[in-house]
Amino acid sequence: MANILIAEDEKSMQNIIVTYLQRGGHACYTADDGVDALMLLKNNPMDLMILDIMMPHLDGFSVCKIAREMSNIPIIILTAKGDESDKLKGYEYGVDDYMTKPFSPKVLLAKVNALLRRSSISPLSTISAGKIAIIPSSHSVFVDGQEITLTHKEYELLYFFMANTGQVFNREQLLNRIWGYDFEGNTRTVDTHIKTLRHKLGSAGKYITTLIRSGYKFEVTP
Repeated sequence: MANILIAEDEKSMQNIIVTYLQRGGHACYTADDGVDALMLLKNNPMDLMILDIMMPHLDGFSVCKIAREMSNIPIIILTAKGDESDKLKGYEYGVDDYMTKPFSPKVLLAKVNALLRRSSISPLSTISAGKIAIIPSSHSVFVDGQEITLTHKEYELLYFFMANTGQVFNREQLLNRIWGYDFEGNTRTVDTHIKTLRHKLGSAGKYITTLIRSGYKFEVTP
């Protein structure tokens, strides 16, 4: 069972989501606006958050941006907006997945369970490469001994790269491995996340190299 935070101001939609998630064995916390959502996240241990974009007081993008300073839990955006610019904006703020209304509650539950499974995988005590060290049990990342904060997807990308040092992966492979085969976005999402990941890694960002017409490779360089 996981603790799921649902920030959705439309009560009928909120009730549908809660019903399906509870059938899936999860505990649900609900918020009618962005401010309440952040208060719940601050005061309760959450495993995943579902956010509507259009909410009173604080919209979903603002909530996501602030939440990322508090936690690295998986975040799914639910919205009636479906254009690419909104999706890219969400991913830049640290969203892990995106569903456009109307949607299937069964598919939402499947996405929730998939994200929870991926976020709970911690097969090694510590992995390191060059200046970077990861402690999977706590999802902690250190560069030159200083802890840095990554979004859930940035962490998954870095972990995957470091577990497969020297191997080349194209954008489709990374998209399928990190976001899943039912992901609704496109390969630009990979580029966006790698750009922000490199920035957060500082000088160690050079370990992630771009290969023209091939994709990306992680390799420790001098």
